[in-house]
Amino acid sequence: MSELDDIPAPRGRLTLKLVASRQDTNFHGDISAGWLVGHMDQAAELAAGREARGRTATVAIEAMDFLCPVRVGSMVNIFTEVREIGHSSIKIDVEVWSRSPQERDPDELHKVTEARFVTVALDDNGRIRAVRQGG
Repeated sequence: MSELDDIPAPRGRLTLKLVASRQDTNFHGDISAGWLVGHMDQAAELAAGREARGRTATVAIEAMDFLCPVRVGSMVNIFTEVREIGHSSIKIDVEVWSRSPQERDPDELHKVTEARFVTVALDDNGRIRAVRQGG
C-alpha cells in the first residue's frame, strides 16, 4: 500500500458543484449548515430520480457530523452513491467536499460532511410507488 492509498477521496458520482457565496453565510461568515443540507438533499433527489426514473422525495436523513467549515468563495462538490434500492425506497450516501479559493493545489478537496438520505419514489399524484415500474 502506498501513501496515496491513505489519502481520503470522495466516493460516488459528482452530482452538484457550486460556489459558496456571501449570501449563504451565518453570523460568523461561515456557510450555514442549512445551505449545505439543502444542496445535499437536492443532490440525493437527483441521484434517486435517475434510479426511480421520475419523482422522488426525501423521507429521512441519517446522522450528520460537520468536519470543517466552508468559507465564502469555496468550491463545494457534492458526491452521491446509491447504497440500496428497495421496493419503493432508495438509500443514497451523500458526501460534501470543498476546495478553498486560497488552496494552492486545485485538486485538493477537504471533506465537510456526509449523510445517508432515504428517498421514496412517487407517482404523479404524490403517492409512493415502486422504484422500477414494469420491470
